Amino acid sequence: MLTMLAAAFIGGLILNCMPCVFPVISLKAFGLIRHLHDRRAVRIEGLAFLTGVVVTMLLLGAALLAARASGAAVGWGFQLQSPALIAALALIMLALALNMMGVFEIGLAAQRLGGIAGPRDGPLGAALTGALAIIVATPCTAPFMAGAVGAALLRPPVEGMAIFLALALGFAAPFTAIALVPACARLLPKPGPWMAILKHVLAFPMLAAAAWLAWVLDQQAGATALATLLASAVVLGFAAWLYGLAQQRRLSGLYYRPQLALAVLLVAGLAVPLAGLPTTSDSHSKANTAVAGDAPLARPSVWTPQAVSAERGHGKPIFVNFTASWCITCQVNDKAALSTSAVKAAMARTGTIYMVADSTKYNPDIDQAINEFGRGGLPVYVVYPADGGEPVLLPQLLSPDIVVSALEKAAKKRS
Repeated sequence: MLTMLAAAFIGGLILNCMPCVFPVISLKAFGLIRHLHDRRAVRIEGLAFLTGVVVTMLLLGAALLAARASGAAVGWGFQLQSPALIAALALIMLALALNMMGVFEIGLAAQRLGGIAGPRDGPLGAALTGALAIIVATPCTAPFMAGAVGAALLRPPVEGMAIFLALALGFAAPFTAIALVPACARLLPKPGPWMAILKHVLAFPMLAAAAWLAWVLDQQAGATALATLLASAVVLGFAAWLYGLAQQRRLSGLYYRPQLALAVLLVAGLAVPLAGLPTTSDSHSKANTAVAGDAPLARPSVWTPQAVSAERGHGKPIFVNFTASWCITCQVNDKAALSTSAVKAAMARTGTIYMVADSTKYNPDIDQAINEFGRGGLPVYVVYPADGGEPVLLPQLLSPDIVVSALEKAAKKRS
């Protein structure tokens, strides 16, 4: 148990460096830098962020354990299999980008319009940032973390929740250390006029995240759902502009309530199209078909347990790629390793059968297989030896050398 807690803490620490967390890192860093002149405010924000991370992680872990107790084979990141949640996250990212670009401000009543320090949203804003960071982090699984999450899903609920708590503490550790330890805070740059430009620049990672989520929604629910999201994005942009206009009119002493009321009504109305999106997704869809251009082989096979049983031990290695469109680490591995010429050549040379298990949409067979391998989430890469021996799990971060070496070993039969 102590080993699992340590692995969860280290995995949470490393999770800060994973690509899926990058859009929220800007919020974390900007929130600290703008308060460096006020040590008390920095400490409060650090503790608020820690609270948001811990509470959200425990709620997510409790929901995950409850779903598994009810018989559902789900894993880390399971909530991103919901098109409705994907659309909501895309709109949140867009709203954050518009805020950082200055279309509207949070807490503007307490500061001058366009002030260099940025919005002073206080402890609540820091806590919400922590909550958002956890939700956005779920598309990734860091080293050390997969085994810990897998153990959390198999152990009694109290031990499982302890592992999720350790994961949350590791994830929040860098931000909290900077906030609470003055020596760490001194490593950050001093606040200044440059922050006005930085605030605008940091909006673009948010826009990139929103665009990525829109692509994921198209993979999950098709063009109609994407059109709904794009229309909602236009309405949200108009509402943000109206809200910003109301803020400016209020500061100028003009009548602002009509603009404010219309902005609030438009944002509330977005619940209608989002409610029309499915909360779960059908596993039998285009999301479970491999895209030939992104795969190591021209015609990868769609994974099923039956397909693996039929091919296993017949003289050819089998490489199974458990992936999803919302798993950013999976996409990075596909580009950096699986789609390289070296891996393609190795697969052709060894006669490897390449299978894709796409979990973009909920597929209980895929989640059950991942759990059986002791992993709590994606990505998972499994190589079955040509002679029918025990399958080999590859690391979550791949390189061409790792994959080629595994395929060559799997192609060798027992003497």
